[in-house]
Amino acid sequence: MAASFGRKILNSKLQSSIFSLVCHDMTRIPLAFSHPIIRFDDVGHGQQKSYRYLSPCYYHDGRPRGSLWRGKKLIGKEALFVILGLKRVKDDEEKLDNFIKVHVSRLLKMDMVAVLNELERQEEVQLAVKMFWVIQKQDWYQPDVYLYKDLIIALSKSKKMDEAMKLWENMKKENMYPDSQTYTEVIRGFLRFGSPGDAMNIYEDMKQSPDPPDELPFRILLKGLLPHPLFRNKVKQDFEDIFPDQSIYDPPEEIFGLR
Repeated sequence: MAASFGRKILNSKLQSSIFSLVCHDMTRIPLAFSHPIIRFDDVGHGQQKSYRYLSPCYYHDGRPRGSLWRGKKLIGKEALFVILGLKRVKDDEEKLDNFIKVHVSRLLKMDMVAVLNELERQEEVQLAVKMFWVIQKQDWYQPDVYLYKDLIIALSKSKKMDEAMKLWENMKKENMYPDSQTYTEVIRGFLRFGSPGDAMNIYEDMKQSPDPPDELPFRILLKGLLPHPLFRNKVKQDFEDIFPDQSIYDPPEEIFGLR
């Protein structure tokens, strides 16, 4: 009886060990499982008993890797499929329009916005513009200054100033106006694009804004307009009137070939 009782205790311990082994393996979050058999000798009888447990087999499970996997800010499977599809057919206008018609238009609101934000983050600005116009046609769409702002800034950084101005005018038609950051990036974009006259037009528009002026757009203009002294002197005078306690650094003119 004692031997039988001892065997029961030993078997119980072996089963507990196998269970703990399974639990330990499962905490490693395997991507697939196989079912090998481990054999143990039954002490006292020399018999073999089989115990089946789950063994992890690690291979790719289809989850996105790299730039699309954003930690807590997860992108849904439908949105991810659309992002990858848009990038795949972006060089073929006919295929792109067909893909938008078939796949993009059926996305939910949050997925559409997620696709737009992710395309902006990846600097796929042309695709982001396409996505914006799709969003604007939806029944649930309401004018949102932040959608405009993020896309205009992304276009300005990419020197896509014609597209940026289309959105700029459309934003004003919807009775929304840019903030200081948007003015700053558009002015900077025109200066990088080699269009100081357009930068000055945006500057004049900024002066009419109901928001209080910010120093940064002025300083960007003062730096970018160094080769254009007539424009720069006008901005400098306005800056000194609005910010009388701030100073302006004027580098020697000969450095920029103005003499």
